[in-house]
Amino acid sequence: MDRAKTLACLILAVLLTGAGCSRRPRIVVGSKNFTEQVLLGEILAQQIERRLHIAVEHKLDLGGTLLTHEALVKGSIDLYPEYTGTALAAILKQAPGGDAAAVLGRVRAAYLQWHLVWLDPLGFNNTFAMMIRGETARRDGVRNLSEAARLRPWRLGAGYEFQSRADGLDGLLRAYPLRLEGKPVAMDLGLLYPALQNRNVDMIAANSTDGLAAVLDVKIMDDDRRYFPPYQCAVVARQDTLARFPRLRAALEELSGKLPDDTMRRLNYEVDAKHRSVVEVAAAFLKDVP
Repeated sequence: MDRAKTLACLILAVLLTGAGCSRRPRIVVGSKNFTEQVLLGEILAQQIERRLHIAVEHKLDLGGTLLTHEALVKGSIDLYPEYTGTALAAILKQAPGGDAAAVLGRVRAAYLQWHLVWLDPLGFNNTFAMMIRGETARRDGVRNLSEAARLRPWRLGAGYEFQSRADGLDGLLRAYPLRLEGKPVAMDLGLLYPALQNRNVDMIAANSTDGLAAVLDVKIMDDDRRYFPPYQCAVVARQDTLARFPRLRAALEELSGKLPDDTMRRLNYEVDAKHRSVVEVAAAFLKDVP
């Protein structure tokens, strides 16, 4: 019995030691499963570490919107970057409409039901972006979609989702009477820019923060009728996490407005095209954030 008691005491001591370690202050940063999200998650993690000097656990590349949101609600992660239009349509099941400030206000108010807080946006808007070759824009004087609609028919290339999404092709053609040459060519997103450069299509439905848009001679046409909803990116955090770490909100909001569209495009390009690690790219970016 004495040996049994001794063994039980040892096991209890180990469990208590482990529990003590688990109580050390830490913040869990999550992200969805694509380059921009993983990169932003790494930027947030490094920002927390350098400002608060506490342990950060990385749960990056988790999955899609619903999975990552559920992880935040359940407390598996403490924060992650999200897009206002995505939150409105995919999480809240509301029609994506209104200006950027109005959409941000709607998601901020609705997310309180889960005790989640939207911080001030990071500075970029990752929405659909209709692009043409730069030489075409210069030759024809095309600056926006209304001007493009007055020109010749366009051969359009788009990702598979664009033709079925509520904020995709059908609505675009209602907002702008674009004339298309034949049916849109559906393709993987990674093939859009080669198709445009190789003249297989004249216009593509890409994303406003794509890395290749930072270096190729393309023109992002202005959505002058504001058809596409705002997709501002901001950190969403648990209220209890912000309460446990009083300096956390200020540390994260040092990044607010520091990532305009062109900066996000450049950072994505560093990872996707130049194959630099997200750790390296994030650290280099934060060196310029005082």
